[in-house]
Amino acid sequence: MDAYFATHATGPSILVTNKNPPSAPSSLDTLSERIQRDFAAMTPQFQVGAKYLLDFPSEIPVASMRKVAAQAGVQPATLVRLAQSLGYPGWEDLKQVFVRSLHRPPRRYADQARELIRGKNPRNALDRAVMAQTDNIRQLSADNADRLPEAVKLLNRAKRVYVAGFRASFAPAFSFQYLYRLFRPTVAMLRGDAGTLEMELRALTATDAVVIIGFEPYSRESVRVADAARQAGCRIIAICDSVLSPLAQVADSTLLFSTETSSFFPSSASATALVELLIEQLLAKAGSQAVSGIEHAEDQLHRTGAYVSDKEKQIWGQTPNGV
Repeated sequence: MDAYFATHATGPSILVTNKNPPSAPSSLDTLSERIQRDFAAMTPQFQVGAKYLLDFPSEIPVASMRKVAAQAGVQPATLVRLAQSLGYPGWEDLKQVFVRSLHRPPRRYADQARELIRGKNPRNALDRAVMAQTDNIRQLSADNADRLPEAVKLLNRAKRVYVAGFRASFAPAFSFQYLYRLFRPTVAMLRGDAGTLEMELRALTATDAVVIIGFEPYSRESVRVADAARQAGCRIIAICDSVLSPLAQVADSTLLFSTETSSFFPSSASATALVELLIEQLLAKAGSQAVSGIEHAEDQLHRTGAYVSDKEKQIWGQTPNGV
């Protein structure tokens, strides 16, 4: 029987014995398959630790072993032994699998589109799409329950709030600005129309907060906004797809969303849902003053004719084809 020692930061060395340890999975996909295959035979503590690894893969690259153990509800030594039972020399080697998985280059949209067309099956395409979006939405709670309070605090304290999102990230960024301005007038969008982004960035000050929304592949403009915000001393809130994104690396607070989809283009549905959750929390924090602001904005919209009136709807209903 082979015997070897594993050391960790929380206590003395632990003697671990293992007969013919398995070869260590080299990718997150193969690691996931190994855990799923062996899960039933694992000890209860190994099962708890392994389940956390698969449920929260984005946390593993950036958290210490002690923090991962605490969040999973096991001892740090359990994670060491779990890693060794999977064939790794120790925890750090297992952790590197998760680090590498977050650095994988994004697949090209055209390649994914070709696969979608080749494997198209109208009978289950809708079910796959709905399932993917549902999983993305469900993941929001697990990824952001502990992150939302800090983001709300930073935004609530800021003198002004700026938001930026480019290309596919423009829609959730615009939703954030539109909804937040219903009860807070000091919110503006960094758009960069007609090449004016640098001019807009000059307005940033250390008393402001900047919300940047983006996902892989990251827009160059979003990185420029992040750099300018950091230089100006702003508090930065990144709403993105990975804790290793260039946006998260400079952020004071990071909120996460998944872009997984059965289609050819990364989904921004959960980004929009996350924005709505954040606005809900900001409204609750602002209290009755925010409610008064919303009431005033809503009355103004009705008064200025922004919405279709009941009378107009009745007229359209009496007109053939509604026109």
